[in-house]
Amino acid sequence: MKQSRLMSLAEAIANVFVGYGVAVVTQILIFPIFGLHTTLAQNLKMGAIFTVVSIARSFALRRVFEAIRVR
Repeated sequence: MKQSRLMSLAEAIANVFVGYGVAVVTQILIFPIFGLHTTLAQNLKMGAIFTVVSIARSFALRRVFEAIRVR
């Protein structure tokens, strides 16, 4: 059974939001262990940057694998 486009979109959006939340919580918990002390605003901004980079990486890898599949 194939996934509908709407469900694919819902999955992608959920993945981005969950990834962002995981990144921010991880930073809040892990940074102090390494002596890095940041504000919540800084953690939110860094989480956003990591999320954008993750989306770009994921998109690029999908395109590479699609190009491989087509060959």
